[in-house]
Amino acid sequence: MTAPLTFYTHPMSRGRTARWMLEETGLPYDTVLLDYGTTMKAPEYRAINPMGKVPAIRHGDVVVTEVAAIVMYLADLAPEKKLAPPAGAPERGAYYRWISFMAPLEQLMTTKASGGAMPDARMAGFGTEADLLDTLEGALKDRQHLAGDHFTAADLLVASFVGFYMQFKLLEARPAFTRFAELHQARPANLRSNEIDDKLMAEQQANRNA
Repeated sequence: MTAPLTFYTHPMSRGRTARWMLEETGLPYDTVLLDYGTTMKAPEYRAINPMGKVPAIRHGDVVVTEVAAIVMYLADLAPEKKLAPPAGAPERGAYYRWISFMAPLEQLMTTKASGGAMPDARMAGFGTEADLLDTLEGALKDRQHLAGDHFTAADLLVASFVGFYMQFKLLEARPAFTRFAELHQARPANLRSNEIDDKLMAEQQANRNA
């Protein structure tokens, strides 16, 4: 990789998942910290992501936003880490499927967090809560990996999101969910990324109190 890689984030955001992926790749990167409501909405950053949201990465002239897209892009930047099944491999289907499955999970969790009424199952991207959770449980039960026989970005994204929503009591802590999240969140790259973000969060708080 010759082009510089820049990571735009906030330590209390979905950027934690993207940083975990960056640490898994071992690629060198620079971090740009942004604050909600100020630098995140400034014209300079909106030129990177017009939504004014994090995370985002810039790799040379390429900009990637959205956590799922970021983890897939980074996996392809470091093929030697085998964080994605090879193109054309049968496991590639499951890899795309379960990464994409986090979108309806997030829709459901956002609906629950906002206290909104559940939409008609025929219109909702997640269908019904029971169907979504049962499907996810079936995928994770008695299984260590979602796409093949080793760790990939699909495992990372699912473990990160499932762990996050269980932490905030939005997702039912079924044994299969807890086991899968704890298994992968114990990886050295995740522990390292959490240490980085926890330190940055403490520094931000100290600067506000200064």
